Amino acid sequence: MSKKIDSLQNPTLYRKKSICNTDDELLLSPKQNSSIIQPKSSSLADFTRTDSWRIQRITSEYVQAFDAMSEIANAVCVFGSARTVEDDSDYLKAQSISRMLADAGYAVISGGGPGIMEAANKGASEVGGVSIGCNIELPYEQRINPYVNLPINFRYFFCRKTTFVKYAQGFVLFPGGYGTLDELFESLTLIQTKKIKNFPIVLMNSEYWSGLIEWMKINLLEGGRIDSKDLDLFKVFDCPVEAGEYMLAKLKNQ
Repeated sequence: MSKKIDSLQNPTLYRKKSICNTDDELLLSPKQNSSIIQPKSSSLADFTRTDSWRIQRITSEYVQAFDAMSEIANAVCVFGSARTVEDDSDYLKAQSISRMLADAGYAVISGGGPGIMEAANKGASEVGGVSIGCNIELPYEQRINPYVNLPINFRYFFCRKTTFVKYAQGFVLFPGGYGTLDELFESLTLIQTKKIKNFPIVLMNSEYWSGLIEWMKINLLEGGRIDSKDLDLFKVFDCPVEAGEYMLAKLKNQ
């Protein structure tokens, strides 16, 4: 039976509906940096608008995430569009492969939101697995889906991304937007530059990824911007069972 989180018992899982300025925006906006050269003030309100204060919040966010994940030994991240609906084939495939991974003893990590993220958490929770949701503060409300049994909230995208990479032994990516592509190329860059171990990356839905892969072959490989072995850092599947078996085999041999 699926494990759902009761929102009444877990009020912290929901972001406020209207966020004028996210913490990421305040940190990265050049205009906000002007506070560094302003006269010092004893006001706590003034202090909380400085980069020194933000660094402390960033540190605390890492501490919170690392502490929450401290007992997670084996995990796989599943990424994809938040806009994927429940009866979409990609949703069902994400649910299926996540069920396989969780049944084999791997925690499933998602971005904690709707769409493919929800499907991943749903699949893991259906077999009693560890279902992790790393939610992010956005200018609009993003509610953690009800299938997460280990929720972690983030203000900063880079803290969240570090957590994905630190605790995952593999990535599964379904069709998505900028965020999904960001996670793909972040992981490929870290593996290519040997900043992290070469872990398996699975791309689901060959039709969706084919255009990007062809572009990479023409513009990156033939242009001499990457090596041929760099295109072997990921593998494309359409069948969730085949993808799951491939991922599990790779993880077993790590």
